[in-house]
Amino acid sequence: MSSSEVRGAYTAAAVRAAEAPLLAAGEPLMLEAAAALAEIAREVLAERPGRVLVLAGAGDNGGDALFAAAELAPLVPVEIVLTSDRVHREALGTALGAGAALRAVADVCARPGEYSVILDGILGIGAAADPRLRGAARAVVESLAPASAASDTVVIAVDLPSGLHPDDGTADSAVLPASITVTFGAVKAGLVRGRGPAVVGEIRVVDLGLEPALARVRPAVTGVLDVVRVPRRTRV
Repeated sequence: MSSSEVRGAYTAAAVRAAEAPLLAAGEPLMLEAAAALAEIAREVLAERPGRVLVLAGAGDNGGDALFAAAELAPLVPVEIVLTSDRVHREALGTALGAGAALRAVADVCARPGEYSVILDGILGIGAAADPRLRGAARAVVESLAPASAASDTVVIAVDLPSGLHPDDGTADSAVLPASITVTFGAVKAGLVRGRGPAVVGEIRVVDLGLEPALARVRPAVTGVLDVVRVPRRTRV
């Protein structure tokens, strides 16, 4: 259940700086993020069973989505579209090994309404310099956006909807509006600025242990934000 509370929203740079010492210490933040993402997708699929489409870009966002795909593939049909020649190879191999299947952009664009859940992992905070979608990424989003809006497909954005600027919320027409945005570590400022509120859907914030570092940083936005908090998983 969502709750409204006063909290901060942070820039991409602030979040990356907060992540850095944890990553340097070997914290498996990507696997934690992917596990939370997969759990939320399973909750949706329990009510709306069907096929899952994973849109995977070149960066960590794509890695999050692909590791989540690996958790979902033993349970439901999972199809993957790679929107870049570069990909997180370990995550892709894990997903394919679990039973997910690769699909071409053209195949997905020809039948955009066939999925119960879409995981949008094309771009994340690493694209803050220029989040506009191009090439295959733009083609698949422009095909899926109207189809998902006209159907009961649940779009889950991985950290933020691809094409949305993580800091100021600007975006051009090529954005896949989300039903749920699963954002990691902290609310990104772009989710609550500009076009953000119109395209993010419900915001779920996954705790990755960034709060101590972010407490020393001035938020880009402070206000009453309506979010669902997802506690950090206990590691054994």
